[in-house]
Amino acid sequence: MRYSKEHKLETHARIVKKASVRLREKGAHGIGVADLMKEAGLTHGGFYAHFDSREALVIEAFAYAMDRSTERWRKLAEVTPPKDRMATIVENYLTPLHRDDPGHGCAITALGAEVSRESPKTRKAFAAKLEQMVDMLAEQIPELPRKAARKQAMAATATMVGTLMLARIAGSGQLSDEILDAGREAALGRAAQPRSAAKKAPVRGASIPARR
Repeated sequence: MRYSKEHKLETHARIVKKASVRLREKGAHGIGVADLMKEAGLTHGGFYAHFDSREALVIEAFAYAMDRSTERWRKLAEVTPPKDRMATIVENYLTPLHRDDPGHGCAITALGAEVSRESPKTRKAFAAKLEQMVDMLAEQIPELPRKAARKQAMAATATMVGTLMLARIAGSGQLSDEILDAGREAALGRAAQPRSAAKKAPVRGASIPARR
């Protein structure tokens, strides 16, 4: 049976979307092509009708996940007063909700360590998306010159990613919550928001898990 171009594009997008979730849950090498295709409701044999290689799918899935995170940050900023945008993004990123659902969260935290050992092509694609995220975050610091805002955005991103990674390692107990509190304080340069308030942060902000 021959399918229309639109059907093939829809199928391709479904594979990428499903793969982006499973890769964040299982890691770049924690799930095979057959399983990824099964998740999308397709057979293994149809894989090469959509992708030249497993690496090609991984790159697209990485890009999809990071684009969703950047878009959520942007939407969150649009409905927040300018002076509060940076704080709101950080506070929505460093929450127990995000910590406990890596499959729908930030791709950098879930896959960054693995990407550093991938091929130059994969690292280059990931780095390009990372730079887009940093630039978007820098836009939320209008009171600083462009270069200084970008530097601060890089530091905030590194702090957020490192904090979330450590919080996941620590599990879901008191130590993990304390790590999240400390990370918010470090990223914003002020007293940390209490854990009880952080748990009430809206689910659809920043890179918090969103059903994508």
